[in-house]
Amino acid sequence: MKLYDGGRAANPRRVRIFLAEKRITVPTEEVDIGTLAHRTAAYAAINPMQRLPALMLDDGTVIAESMAICRYFEALHPDPPMFGAGALESALVEMWNRRVELLLLLPVTTVFQHLHPYMKAMVDPQVPAWGEANKPRVIDFLSFLDGELKDRSFIAGEHFSVADITALVAVDFMKVSRLAVPDDLQNVRRWHSAVAARPSAKA
Repeated sequence: MKLYDGGRAANPRRVRIFLAEKRITVPTEEVDIGTLAHRTAAYAAINPMQRLPALMLDDGTVIAESMAICRYFEALHPDPPMFGAGALESALVEMWNRRVELLLLLPVTTVFQHLHPYMKAMVDPQVPAWGEANKPRVIDFLSFLDGELKDRSFIAGEHFSVADITALVAVDFMKVSRLAVPDDLQNVRRWHSAVAARPSAKA
């Protein structure tokens, strides 16, 4: 088994945090996104989508997409449950992780991809207007999330889950996207301080 990792990119980090929470160690191979190593024929033979991360199993099967990889390890190592325990909690985690993926992580990465000079070689064409259009979407969702976090500790309820991992990675990635959490969103700031202090956040 080998995990093809992508360093500081958001999705590879989601998997690393998940594995750290589970205390699972997997052999890894770094694929340097900065040098476009993920666009090479060698890596395309592993993942034709040319995206990271990717998990190659011992029989040669490759699992791509960060949440698919996490679900694979969840099935093998169910404790602690990161996708929820029981029907209701699992549904709430799924709901919130999906919301955070589509309404926070995706807009944050869109801002980065279409406005940051570093991404010009990777995103062709960059559409600055699309990057700018996503900035208010980030703040709108964070404002909504602030209200939701008023009476609970974590994104999907009372337990840390993959929804918190996705949100943590998204908020942290706001810095490189040149975005900031507004000062008045105190519940989001409280939540972020707590989850960023977990040992897994250093993964």
